[in-house]
Amino acid sequence: MPDRPETWAWLATWLEHNWPGLYAGGLAIIIAALRVMYGGGGIRQIALEAPLCGALALSATHGLPLIGIPISTAPFFGGVIGLLGIEFTRAAAKRFFTRKEGTA
Repeated sequence: MPDRPETWAWLATWLEHNWPGLYAGGLAIIIAALRVMYGGGGIRQIALEAPLCGALALSATHGLPLIGIPISTAPFFGGVIGLLGIEFTRAAAKRFFTRKEGTA
């Protein structure tokens, strides 16, 4: 790979364009893991909750421009998802979409 500078250029460009989402996902993983540890959860709960929060934050950040929110706010949303946890986020989304479904 050192003999192919175009590969490094491609990787640097890709990271530049996707950094907010990656940062949000990583932040959600760290915050969720620390939250579970603080709450007395075990290794199994940390191993399940933290990656789920990271994946949810990563997917949510790619939807932000669709609703008019700048991608630069992605780390904030990642932190919030990590802090609230997967169960709270799932329940809130279910309430939101059930309400939207009933009014449509």
